[in-house]
Amino acid sequence: MDKFDSAILNLLKIDARQSISHISEQVSLSRSAVSERIKKMEQTGIIRGYQVLLSESQKVGVSAYFEIQHHCPRCADVVHVFQSIPEVVTCRGITGDMDLLVYVQAKSMQRLHEIREYIDAQTDIIKIKTHVVMSEWIDNQG
Repeated sequence: MDKFDSAILNLLKIDARQSISHISEQVSLSRSAVSERIKKMEQTGIIRGYQVLLSESQKVGVSAYFEIQHHCPRCADVVHVFQSIPEVVTCRGITGDMDLLVYVQAKSMQRLHEIREYIDAQTDIIKIKTHVVMSEWIDNQG
């Protein structure tokens, strides 16, 4: 990846629907060169796809953050628990009283409850706090 690929990626992160012509103007490359670079980044897995992000009010299902405290020597020793749950979107190590912050998107409150119960039943888990997402105003992850 060179400076042109980085510039193209940054523009796509801002708006993945903008035209090749607009991107080519911004990075000072021809449309065909930009198209080839995007295609190559897609083929090599640098760009894994494009998505539509809905506001929370438009989503079906429920989202929640779990704060997790465990007694393993390292967070990596307990991550396998979360890798086995398909609804887990992210699992991040954090500072403070808790060790991990896990974001989950479930199809229903019942499924969210099942996931929480499964996590809570793991012997390495000491404490779990659940924060259900009620609204979303800003999401700059795209």
